[in-house]
Amino acid sequence: MILECSQCGSRYEVPDSAIGPDGRTVRCANCKHSWFQSGTPLEQPTPAPVAAPVVSAPAPQPAADPAPLPPPSLVRAPEPVPDYDPFDAPAPPRRSGLRWTIAALVALVSVVLGAAALLYWKAPQVLTQLGLPIGANTALVFSEKNVALQARADGSKLFIVSGKVLNDTGAAQHVPDIRIQLLDAERREVYSWRITPPIRTLEPQNAFDFNGAKVDVPSGARSVKLSFVSELDG
Repeated sequence: MILECSQCGSRYEVPDSAIGPDGRTVRCANCKHSWFQSGTPLEQPTPAPVAAPVVSAPAPQPAADPAPLPPPSLVRAPEPVPDYDPFDAPAPPRRSGLRWTIAALVALVSVVLGAAALLYWKAPQVLTQLGLPIGANTALVFSEKNVALQARADGSKLFIVSGKVLNDTGAAQHVPDIRIQLLDAERREVYSWRITPPIRTLEPQNAFDFNGAKVDVPSGARSVKLSFVSELDG
């Protein structure tokens, strides 16, 4: 189950058993806002299908005598039509196939050259405005990183990673997804998850806060690594 704070937008992934079918009051670890979270209703058993009653087929009825055919009617013979000579009508004018082929090739080349120019000069700006991924961005930096581990009332532990993403350049930058990796003492990955940023385009010299939390992460983590990953990567 995914919980989202209505005040600061922080999201938390918790098991359904932590909330229960009757729901419970939860509190945001980031801004301390509390609200009542409704639970997941229990599934109702599916009723057994009712067998359709067996209906016996009706007894066959004796075939009726075929109706008598109507008497034949007299049909008037068609009038004779003079023979048609196709060479009497003038042939339609023929179009020059070479002229139309050259015009189609010129139009196709113009479209291809225009598209290539647009992709070369305007592709990053157009993709950023449309919110489309253009790969992981290394111009953005993380700041004010913070890691916390909080014990919950039900005995589970909430692992929280927060911080800021800063655009210290002079141009707007596309914001990819944020990847959080927990590493052991030998810098091997123990657990990882991704955070979807609240915005996809960050203006120059601006920043935004991010917050990611998981319940009962695997033990053995000794450090946290933050990185950007393209939305197209699995």
